Amino acid sequence: MAAPQTFSMTPQKNSRRNFLASAGGISALNLLPSGTLFGTNPKPNDRMNIAFIGMGGQIQGHVANLLNQGQQVAAFCDVDQRQIDRSKNRHGAKVDKAKEYRDYRELLEKEKSLDAVVIATPDHWHAAICKAAMQAGKHVYCEKPLTHTIGEARELRELCKVSKVVTQTGNQGSASANLRRSMELIAANVFGPIREVHVWHPPHGWPSGVDRPQGSDAVPKELNWDFWCGPAPVRPFKEGIYHPAKWRGWYDFGNGFLGDFCCHSFNLALRSLHLDYPSKISFRGEGLGRETFAKSCSVKYHFEKNSQRSHQVALHTYTGGGSDVPPDYAVEAAVKTFGGLPRVGCIFIGDKGMLSSGLWNSQCYIKMNGEEKYVGEGNHDAAKVVPKTIPRVRGHMHEWVDACRGSGKTFADFDHGGHLTEIGLAGIVALKMKKEIEWDGKAMKVKGHPEADKWINKSDREKWLT
Repeated sequence: MAAPQTFSMTPQKNSRRNFLASAGGISALNLLPSGTLFGTNPKPNDRMNIAFIGMGGQIQGHVANLLNQGQQVAAFCDVDQRQIDRSKNRHGAKVDKAKEYRDYRELLEKEKSLDAVVIATPDHWHAAICKAAMQAGKHVYCEKPLTHTIGEARELRELCKVSKVVTQTGNQGSASANLRRSMELIAANVFGPIREVHVWHPPHGWPSGVDRPQGSDAVPKELNWDFWCGPAPVRPFKEGIYHPAKWRGWYDFGNGFLGDFCCHSFNLALRSLHLDYPSKISFRGEGLGRETFAKSCSVKYHFEKNSQRSHQVALHTYTGGGSDVPPDYAVEAAVKTFGGLPRVGCIFIGDKGMLSSGLWNSQCYIKMNGEEKYVGEGNHDAAKVVPKTIPRVRGHMHEWVDACRGSGKTFADFDHGGHLTEIGLAGIVALKMKKEIEWDGKAMKVKGHPEADKWINKSDREKWLT
């Protein structure tokens, strides 16, 4: 994308080309007039006016959460009128005054009193709407993964650093007291150097290891299918295949298991093990090289020593079942403790002990060497001597609202969420290439393979972005 030239509050001119493209574009943001990008914080006791974009299942909990906090639901926006109707029926009289929009650009243009937006569209829309909202001076909460590509994640990370709007990535485990307690225990060296992390998940319900079906179905009158596809290539509509809920399996719209869970399951490792970028990514799998995520796979991220960590770390992920499960030595104690292998999980293996944190990193069970089973950290002597040093919060959304009001900071801003997304999606690049890769994270390049660039920075359709 070219460097930005002009900035306008009108939808017709808020294009990706004119907003943010490079380091030069970032510095140019400092020239924006006051209030265009930087926004203002509501007073601590004021109700925030919040719009919701992407009215599928995930966002409903966010609507309820913010209503329970006493915030004002200003608008619902979705390209499918049925999603808006279902949302209004679900929340009843509390959202009677919420405006309805089918176009996020119109919403941002017309709702001048908005303080913030919550975004829970399919992944391929995240970056464009986040940038439009931030340019309009609105605080932003966006579901994970933060973006659809690595290049988009890097853009939002850089924008987050210069924008004074408050951002939060929707990896709710970040607010967990157990995640923060795990960080304290790891920092206190309770487990010794941690050299391995193992994450697992069974098969998902969306399409995997397949290509698109033939033919097309009639597009429901309530759905603008071309707008739903948005920056992605248009494809024939097929009932029950993409929308709603099944889109994540398709690479044009999501990134399968890694896109779904990297911002959850890698969260504690990134924070506590000082992960930067993997140097190498290897894998095995079934159903690779299709339009959807693999039918099953195991992906291994190799992290080298760095200035904050004197040892290498191997981060393993497994999904789909079959042979794509953690090795026995990693899960034997979990099986003994919980009566069988938990359906999902995340285990850290250190020289002195192990930590079971759960897929969302919101659990904290520890087992020291020589012990057969895990114990909750509050009941283990090794943890009792470690002081609490990280503030606890009421919840992930509460933390964002407090920060929007000028009290404290978010724990998972777009810089952090973008970093998590970059790590996860580097694995997607390897799966798409169907080969082990050496990864230059800072440069966003697969070493020796320029053909990979098309999966790192995609070419968007501009029709619905301008």
